Amino acid sequence: MNIENRTTLPLASSSGCSCCSPAAHALKPPAAVGIPGGDTPDAAAPTQRTFSLEGLTCGHCVKTVESAVSALDGVESASVDLVPVGRSRLNVSGHASDDAVRASVISAGYSVAAH
Repeated sequence: MNIENRTTLPLASSSGCSCCSPAAHALKPPAAVGIPGGDTPDAAAPTQRTFSLEGLTCGHCVKTVESAVSALDGVESASVDLVPVGRSRLNVSGHASDDAVRASVISAGYSVAAH
């Protein structure tokens, strides 16, 4: 006789995670929308910055943020280190302003944590 014992865990939210919930899709602008003032005229080497993000819970959330930030003028690369129960880290390389990166994250439906 084969009896499986499985514990059914409740979902943290019945509406899905931040990127998959119906409300998130209603608020999201197209990912390729540029933010005015997103690049600086400085011709120096690109800078590497890290931002703390809240609200990311899955790989789809990561792709949403990476796509939104990568679409900014002046961004050479954007990658997210996912921490589902804590603050995820967004690493950005390029000349885009910090304000433009923050605005892009917020417009994608997530929040940038205060340092």
